Amino acid sequence: MSLFSTPAYAQDAGGGMFGNLAGLSQFLPIVLIFVVFYFLLIRPQQQKQRQLKTMVSALKRGDRVVTSGGILGTVQKVRDGANEVEVEIAPNVRVQVVRDTISTVLSSVAANDAAPPAKVVKE
Repeated sequence: MSLFSTPAYAQDAGGGMFGNLAGLSQFLPIVLIFVVFYFLLIRPQQQKQRQLKTMVSALKRGDRVVTSGGILGTVQKVRDGANEVEVEIAPNVRVQVVRDTISTVLSSVAANDAAPPAKVVKE
């Protein structure tokens, strides 16, 4: 070694002021994919589940429902304390259904709540 020379050391490939930006730019596409999945898939599904939960909790007599097994029926009795609903699936055929197995509420108009038909005036 000479008197005036110092050993040379190699620098990092990403060293310097912009080293952190290079690492961040590698994760940016992953973050963008997660954001797109959240707004296109996860959030709408959560809203749909929340809406179904409110509809099932507001069941009343006369509502047409579909169970998770695909059975169509009309709500005949709602038990307040229990988690069960009595559903008529055919004339004089009633079954007890757990509320959580109801997948869709088709219509929520009871027979006595229906609006009378509009009167037609003949001229």
